[in-house]
Amino acid sequence: MATPAGWRRDGNLPAELTSFVGRSRLLTQIRQRIQQSRLVTVTGIGGVGKTRTALRVAHQLRPQFDDGIWYVDLARLQDPSMLHHTVRTALGLADQSSRTSGDSLADWLGDRTVLLILDTCEHMVDACAELIEDLQSRNPNLKVLATSRRSLNAAGESVIPIPPLPVPGDDPAESPYHNDAVELFRQRATAVVPDFSIEENNVTSVAELCVRLDGIPLAIELAAVRLRALSVDQILGLLTDRFSLLAGASRTALPRHQTLRAAIGWSHELCEPAERLLWARLSVFAGDFELDAARYVCAGDTLPPDRIMDVITGLVDKSVLLSYNTVSGQRYRLIDTLRQYGEEWLDKLGETDNLRRRHRDYYLQLAERGEHAWSGPRQVHWFVRMRQEHDNVRTAVDFCLSLPGEHRIGLELLSSLWFMWVACGFMREGRHYLERALRESRQASKERCRALWTLAYVCNMQGDHDGATEAAEKCSSEALEVGDSGAVIFATKMLGTSAMLKGDFKRATALLGVAIEFHKSGRELNPGLLPAVAELALVLTYQGDYMEAETLVQDCLKICNERGELWIRSYAVWIQALLEIETGRHDQVKTSAREALRIKRHFHDVPGVLLCLETMARHAASSGEVAHAAYLLGASEQNWRASGLAQLGSPFLSDDFKRTIKECRETLGNHEFDRLFLAGQALSLEDTIAVALGELEISDSL
Repeated sequence: MATPAGWRRDGNLPAELTSFVGRSRLLTQIRQRIQQSRLVTVTGIGGVGKTRTALRVAHQLRPQFDDGIWYVDLARLQDPSMLHHTVRTALGLADQSSRTSGDSLADWLGDRTVLLILDTCEHMVDACAELIEDLQSRNPNLKVLATSRRSLNAAGESVIPIPPLPVPGDDPAESPYHNDAVELFRQRATAVVPDFSIEENNVTSVAELCVRLDGIPLAIELAAVRLRALSVDQILGLLTDRFSLLAGASRTALPRHQTLRAAIGWSHELCEPAERLLWARLSVFAGDFELDAARYVCAGDTLPPDRIMDVITGLVDKSVLLSYNTVSGQRYRLIDTLRQYGEEWLDKLGETDNLRRRHRDYYLQLAERGEHAWSGPRQVHWFVRMRQEHDNVRTAVDFCLSLPGEHRIGLELLSSLWFMWVACGFMREGRHYLERALRESRQASKERCRALWTLAYVCNMQGDHDGATEAAEKCSSEALEVGDSGAVIFATKMLGTSAMLKGDFKRATALLGVAIEFHKSGRELNPGLLPAVAELALVLTYQGDYMEAETLVQDCLKICNERGELWIRSYAVWIQALLEIETGRHDQVKTSAREALRIKRHFHDVPGVLLCLETMARHAASSGEVAHAAYLLGASEQNWRASGLAQLGSPFLSDDFKRTIKECRETLGNHEFDRLFLAGQALSLEDTIAVALGELEISDSL
């Protein structure tokens, strides 16, 4: 399984799916400008190739940025307050703290040499400008390449307009055979008609076609796809007729953005009625989507579910939809400019609200399926799946929170997604949405109670124990009011977690014991029984009741093994390693800690990984591997600073960390300890995990 992005150092730059044609001077200009300026914004109309050009430049510059090039797609983001969350998600950062997003982003960036690409900024230029100015004021090596239909008007911004491709006739000395627009048409044409070539009998028509399309890459690509059914002359004739209707006899009176709309509209008209309808309906999806989602959301009386696949195939053939394989199967995506066109048609059809509601219903059902399956053998699948569906989930949540009549379903959706917020790296975002939903739906209800204990869970994992206590107590009070005994038990469990993390072991033992007693049926393994068992085992370990703690750990592992659960299993094995340290079974500690770390590698569990690293450092320090311990401690300290509150704000875990540092300093001396500690801070989390697992030698990584 691929390593989560935030654990790597090489960035998340998307692969270039198609060849890049021409623009060599423009590419050179942008590269030079990035060397000279900290913020470069490439501007231009839709379909002119801003994103493709930015990605081409980024791939050329990749070796110059030691800490990676990081790509953030903002096209489907509607809420400016979610901008920081979106950037953090693209960077793969799991910030479980309650700090401001700007602080946590700046901490992660530090003095890294990074190029950040913010793609499609035009609908939130003020928020983007504010973010960039804040981050660059605190991070001297950060450079930003933005794409937008208009300037960001940010301090120090260097703007480079991206024009359409030059067309035949722009340079009288240039042969049409060597023209960039003609070459783009040829390359895209051969993708659909392999034996197509530019020859004497068609070069004039191809050249005229590119002229009529103003050299706009998207328009040229849409036209090239038509070669499946039409000759170049037929395509040219149809376009000539359409432009004449739109612009009269004066071709020059048609601005380039109208050219693109005309080309898209022409492509739209050449689609079958079912394809036009599906095109409009698919515009409700954010990011990519699967076939089942399209069938559920878009099917209707005039478009039955069993026809969706054939219609999607038609849209893929016409280059309206992109299709590609992922680890979880085939997925599809509307090109952004075409999605906006589809949205306009959906509004004209009067179907927008209904389709957005069906979209929300699909992702509510998906969330509920994920929640019910989370404690089973496909846990890693659901982790990957929900991260993949993040854009669509966010859109579904936004729909619920934007309409008063949908708030209760919004609470239901948000609480069903507790595993996504806590286990998939979206704690800060989950808290943002939960708090917003609870503010907008203040009447006591079972849905609100469920959202409250979910909020308490998130707060605990952020280290905000007071916030968790407040949410859990409110949940308990309102649950009694509406007669929801299950919510009372979950609230009790969350209060026990909060007490445990604060070091109030007596209170934690009582509350977690109650939660375990009421969850013994095993129906609510997560987040009920299994976390409570593991947390109580941790409490007993730190109280010195090793025998009882061992019994609980083994009980937890037995259930995890029977059900195929991995998330809590990794914590149980980590606690097992702590017990082995405390009871002198030093030959077993490394095996247990490494097992926990290998499991956590499958998830975006940065806090869990760091706790494992600290336990391994503690063991190494007591086993004579003090240099190794210092190295791991440095890596842990750096990654806590980037991801959130160290040791989850827990005093007893922090005390262990401080004691290990003190022991290493005394053994190594300050100078040598500091050298190794700083070396540990310098590596990515991916490499640190490899060192801890024995897959990478420290000497090779210093």
